[in-house]
Amino acid sequence: MFWQFVVLTIGAYLLGAVPAAYLAVKWTRGVDIRKIGTGKVGASNVFSAGPKWAVIPVAIFDIGKGALVVWIAKVAGLNGWEQVAVGFGAIIGHNWPIYLGFKSGGRGVFASLGVIFALSWQVGLFALIFPYLFAPIKQVALGVFIAYLLLAPVYWLESQLTHDSVRNPIVFVLIAIAILGISRRLIAHRNEISKKSPWRVVIMNRLLFDRDIRDRKVWISNGNGAH
Repeated sequence: MFWQFVVLTIGAYLLGAVPAAYLAVKWTRGVDIRKIGTGKVGASNVFSAGPKWAVIPVAIFDIGKGALVVWIAKVAGLNGWEQVAVGFGAIIGHNWPIYLGFKSGGRGVFASLGVIFALSWQVGLFALIFPYLFAPIKQVALGVFIAYLLLAPVYWLESQLTHDSVRNPIVFVLIAIAILGISRRLIAHRNEISKKSPWRVVIMNRLLFDRDIRDRKVWISNGNGAH
C-alpha cells in the first residue's frame, strides 16, 4: 500500500504538471503564454491574452486532473490522509511543473478546485461559484482570495447542516490550499511597474487583486509575463 501511495503521488504530480494553458496558447497562436498578459500559466491568462474559446477546455482539464487523481486514490483504497496528499501532489505539479523547469506555473486555482470537488462537492460548488459573483465588477481575483479564507469554515458549516462528521484530512487540505494559493500571490517576483510603490501597497494589491498594482488594464498591457 505504501508503494501504491508513492506511485500515485508521483503520478499526480506529473499529471498536475501538464501545462494545459501553455500548450493551448502555444498550439493555437505560437506564442509563450508566460510572455503575454499576466504571464500566468492558467486559464485566467488564456482568457486575458489567448484565444477565449480555449478557456473552457483548459479549465476542464485543470479541474479534471485534480479531481481524477483523488478519485483514483479513493478507488485504490488509500485512506483520507493519503487521498489529500495525492490531490495536493497534483496542485504542486500545476504550480511548479517539471515540464517548464519547475517554475512559471499557475496559481493552481482550477487544479485545487478539482481536488476540492473530489473531496466535498458542496465546498467545490461554493469555490466554483463564489469568485464569479465578483465578475460584474471585474474583481474575480478578490473573490478567489475571499473564497480561500472561507473554504474551511464553509466545509465545517456544510458538515453541521448535513450532520456529517468533520473529517480532519479535508480540513487540513482546505487550509493548505488556502495557504498555498495566497502565498503564491505574495512570492511572485516584483515587477518593474511597481518598483516605486511601497511594499505594503504591493502586498495588499497582491492579496486582494493578484497583481502589483490596482489597475488591471495597465498591469496586463505592460507585459507582466516576465515574472
